[in-house]
Amino acid sequence: MKKVLFLALAAVSLSFSSCESKKEEATEQAAENVEAAGEAKADAMEDQADAVRDSADNKADAMEESADKMPAATETPAQEVK
Repeated sequence: MKKVLFLALAAVSLSFSSCESKKEEATEQAAENVEAAGEAKADAMEDQADAVRDSADNKADAMEESADKMPAATETPAQEVK
């Protein structure tokens, strides 16, 4: 009798635990929405960081090109200080 009662109780427990409630489904959907929003924000931040990095690289390249176009500095020997 105990074995039959235990098996019946286990079957009922499994049937109730396998059914998701509307509240649980809504909570899971809300969690997925938060995760998706976080991913979208992270992607936007990565794109912005890439743009800043590219801008800095372009500015550095322009500065280097400008420096390359400058006339070469002539070195004069230093005079000895007595």
